[in-house]
Amino acid sequence: METLDPDLLKTFLAFVDGGSLAKAASTVGRTPSAVTAQMQRLEEIVGEPLLIPQGRGRGLTPAGEDLVGHARRILAVHTEAWLALKGARAGGRIAIGTTQDFADQGLPDLLRAFAASHPRVRIELRVGRSLELGSALQAAQLDLAITMRHAPSPDEAAMISEPMLWLCSEKGLAARQEVVPLALLDSYCGFREAALNALDAAGRRYRIAAGSASLAGLRSAVNAGIALTPRTRRFAHSGIVEASADFDLPPLPMADFAIRISREAARPARDLAELLAGGLALPS
Repeated sequence: METLDPDLLKTFLAFVDGGSLAKAASTVGRTPSAVTAQMQRLEEIVGEPLLIPQGRGRGLTPAGEDLVGHARRILAVHTEAWLALKGARAGGRIAIGTTQDFADQGLPDLLRAFAASHPRVRIELRVGRSLELGSALQAAQLDLAITMRHAPSPDEAAMISEPMLWLCSEKGLAARQEVVPLALLDSYCGFREAALNALDAAGRRYRIAAGSASLAGLRSAVNAGIALTPRTRRFAHSGIVEASADFDLPPLPMADFAIRISREAARPARDLAELLAGGLALPS
């Protein structure tokens, strides 16, 4: 019996989570042709097709859908073993900074797993805006930072790409309006710029109905039905959902985030960066 290579499973899940072979290639750092070859090899091992043509892209066969859960469990066990071996003798301190997007969803479970397997490593967490965190990383106040990515940076360890979505209260707006009411973070914010650029390009009228320095402020405004906001699916919980097609809003670009690491970071911080790179992607 042939074994399921974890590298093949990682690429398979990168396709599942990203929705395309091109995005999977970007996630795992391989060429699209190499990713295609990996998927063909995985299909040979499984003995059944995993992907089928679907529109202009590809979808999962029933066998592919069955494999998703198995792949996640297999990689979770690999991660657990890897963390236990890495953390047995590691010590010191890791200062990590993150945007609120990941502090709310994704990061807590990974930090818990890392802390459990690295009991001698002290973790200090700082939540803030991308520009602030980037400055702290450059000033050696942080070992590791998860920030919004506006351009390539030499300190990047990995990149995470997620679709931007228009989000609103699950009850809709309190009052329907011709002018799009927006809840936006104070400048500078990549989501703010993307939303305004998209609306301007589409010729849609808008107004800033709520401004905030924090995501908590945005959440209050959106939940109240005062406005819509552009974020990723990480923000869509606790009464907030993707806006329906009835709003006729223009499409938004992808949101790119970078996992960045200080040049002075010690080995445990680099191990944590590797864990985050493989674990922060949103499941499908």
